[in-house]
Amino acid sequence: MLHRLASQVSARSRAQKFELFLETMQPTAGTAVLDLGVTDAGAGAGEYASDNFFESLYPWPERVTAVGITSLDHFSAAFPRVTAVTADGRDLPFPDGHFGIGFSNAVVEHVGRRADQERFIAELCRVSQRVYVTTPNRWFPVEVHTLLPVVHWLPRGPRDAVFSALGRPEAHELELLGPRTFRSLFPAAVPVQLVRRGMTLVAVGGRP
Repeated sequence: MLHRLASQVSARSRAQKFELFLETMQPTAGTAVLDLGVTDAGAGAGEYASDNFFESLYPWPERVTAVGITSLDHFSAAFPRVTAVTADGRDLPFPDGHFGIGFSNAVVEHVGRRADQERFIAELCRVSQRVYVTTPNRWFPVEVHTLLPVVHWLPRGPRDAVFSALGRPEAHELELLGPRTFRSLFPAAVPVQLVRRGMTLVAVGGRP
């Protein structure tokens, strides 16, 4: 029952984030888009069917370049019109301003500590004229990856002990962000605003 509810909440959140993306970024058929942080899975794969929803919904997939840190064979089979590139999001193989829009959904909290997060955001901003980045809100009372309430508010040691005791060691890697910390990851030269708060934070950076 809990996982079914989580799936419904996740599906609604994804739809809202995509609608907000279209509304705020206003891409066209000619806009080159980077999706940074895809997984090697098909449409709707993964826990709560959240993987790669952008490629499933975007109307011009031939204009999308998707970057993941692993090989992307399954991804390419599922989305043959999308250009798939294996690369580290902290060191992207593209020139400055190559993409009209850079998109990254719920990835920055997985890339490491503060310095890694800053490098990830800086690279996305470097290769993109505008960016749309989302991450779970650290101050939302339920942690969206584990569905556990308030555990993520504990100091790291006790928090990780609880995750281990409950059989969720993968949550140790998470570096969740609140609104102020999230905004502070962006380079000083990039104008940024939070366009959504709540369970998920959405930041839009760059000049219109």
